[in-house]
Amino acid sequence: MTVREDRLKDLLVRGLAGDGAAYHRFLGELSGHLRAFLRRRLARMPDDVEDLVQETLLAVHNQRHTFDAAQPLTAWAHAIARYKLVDFLRRRSRRDLLTEPLDDELEVLSSADADAAEARRDLARLLETLPERQRLTIVYVKVQGLSVIEAARLTGMSASAVKVAVHRGLKALATKIRDAG
Repeated sequence: MTVREDRLKDLLVRGLAGDGAAYHRFLGELSGHLRAFLRRRLARMPDDVEDLVQETLLAVHNQRHTFDAAQPLTAWAHAIARYKLVDFLRRRSRRDLLTEPLDDELEVLSSADADAAEARRDLARLLETLPERQRLTIVYVKVQGLSVIEAARLTGMSASAVKVAVHRGLKALATKIRDAG
């Protein structure tokens, strides 16, 4: 174990035993650790890191009773952070897929933009039918244009698992489109 791991674990254990000052220090030190962890995974969205750190700290606080002192604390905290990250990215991908820019009234009225908006809505509906792993990897790699490595970092999957999920997801989408037609 590392010095940081030992220190965080000691502060949490003392905090769980009723030492409020230790628990406060634990949350402060963990927030710095989580900030670095999430900043690496949200390099393209730095403005969202702090909100996600706060969501993760709240989840750590609410789930503190599930911590097993025999297990590494950072692995437990990272698991919670990954779940929060996936939730955040899922919410963001839905919002981005369903949001139409309204910068110029003339653009909204043009048939090309209406067709594109309809296509985005159809794509969002189709993607919602897929399992989360396939949906997220397709959104990252095929819709947002991220590399397989970047998508792997964001999802916590291996690069080969991302490739498999994209392939299977696209195959499932093709079947759904073919069956609907």
